[in-house]
Amino acid sequence: MEVNDILKLQPILLFDGECGFCNLSIQFYLKRERKKALKFASLQSETGKSLLNYFEIDPAKMDSLVLIRNNQAFVKTCAILRITTYMKGIWPVMAVFIVFPPFMRNWVYDWIAKRRMKWFGRVEHCALLKQEDKQRFLDL
Repeated sequence: MEVNDILKLQPILLFDGECGFCNLSIQFYLKRERKKALKFASLQSETGKSLLNYFEIDPAKMDSLVLIRNNQAFVKTCAILRITTYMKGIWPVMAVFIVFPPFMRNWVYDWIAKRRMKWFGRVEHCALLKQEDKQRFLDL
């Protein structure tokens, strides 16, 4: 699929498909999602690599969540806080923290990111998904 065709599917969330924490985070999101709006792809997939290249993000330096929305790529807490707007319950309120500069928010993100593989390990494949959710994963 061409990048321009992939971009028509926005919003798209790229995640580290080898990270146990990232996979748990995707499962957490799927359970709390308001509408079935987001599409997903792993950073390691051809789709993920194409999108990273399109947005000029070095795949070798990217181990973060990347939210692609409105033809913009958001990383780390910029992505997480925007993801909350797609969730039900009180989660969208978290988006107010976007007013704080990324350097203030990202230190916690970076601290966890450095330890996530040690704490949660690597996974070889995504957790079992419902059929309706499988269709939203662009690289399955």
